[in-house]
Amino acid sequence: MSVFEHSEFDGHEHVAFYQDASSGLKAIIAVHNSNLGNALGGCRMWPYATDEEALRDVLRLSKGMTYKAAMAGLNQGGGKAVIIGNPRTEKTPEKMVAMGNFIDSLSGKYISAEDSGLTVDDLKLMGNQTRHVSGIQAKYHINSEPADGNPAPSTAYGVYVGLKTTVAKAMNSDLNGVKVAIQGLGHVGLRLAKHLHSQGACLYVTDIHTENIEKAVNEYSAIAVSPEDIFDLDVDVFAPCAMGAILDEKNIARLKVKAIAGAANNQLAKEEFGQLLADKGILYAPDYVINAGGIIDIYHQSISSSDSQMREHIEKISDTLLEIYSRAQSQGIATNIVANQIAEERFG
Repeated sequence: MSVFEHSEFDGHEHVAFYQDASSGLKAIIAVHNSNLGNALGGCRMWPYATDEEALRDVLRLSKGMTYKAAMAGLNQGGGKAVIIGNPRTEKTPEKMVAMGNFIDSLSGKYISAEDSGLTVDDLKLMGNQTRHVSGIQAKYHINSEPADGNPAPSTAYGVYVGLKTTVAKAMNSDLNGVKVAIQGLGHVGLRLAKHLHSQGACLYVTDIHTENIEKAVNEYSAIAVSPEDIFDLDVDVFAPCAMGAILDEKNIARLKVKAIAGAANNQLAKEEFGQLLADKGILYAPDYVINAGGIIDIYHQSISSSDSQMREHIEKISDTLLEIYSRAQSQGIATNIVANQIAEERFG
């Protein structure tokens, strides 16, 4: 099947495939839209079951980055890269070097940042081969800690701010005693759990890695549940913080929550499922709005800024969500559709 005929192809400007025989690297880079500036987006390493699954993910993620940058008020376009492979068992320095060469071959059309499965050290290896890597010379930190270039703390803080705003809108409540189910306890999910625990939220968590669950249970008084049961809990908020496309017809029918607010990209399996959530009375925080803290962090590392200025920018996620919720209520349409309309007004 041609890329142009793929169901997730959305007028992408550039899609490139790369294989390096010596290192074993197999990767894809997609540039969705660069009307507002060069395409920026993370590089993800994941054990995709098929090449088609990897292509689907990179097409969806790169489009999401275009919308995310526009909604965050950044003069950047949207792009993404995926490396096919298990980051725990198949990641090597040689593959990171080869990935740097791949990025460089696009001559700046795509600028890479960190994403799932990779670290700042991995990006530094890529950066030895290309200058089109961001987030490896950090100056600012959301918590005024030593800056190491990892955008996860900023992403988690933005999701926390957005979740708190969404709960206030949906439940007229603060977070104390609110029950939150977190699906995925990676770099962002665990930090989100810490924020929520500090505000008195009751946490229910699941992850594919046992050590992450144990940390949440021991440090944040979370209750562990199986991945299969996370959709069936009688809780207030569902916070998807793992992979995308988990909000399909089957899973939406199982949800009993009042709100969805999480860090995962492309949570809706199809755009029309946003209306299913609205029809159930579930307030949905559009993913690329609530999880924009990371890209805001990366932007501030490239300008003259400060810890407090970066933090204030991330906190504007709250104002953006309130605008979306107000327009969705007044127009009688799903929140994801309103978010798309606002973003397209900005980058179109």
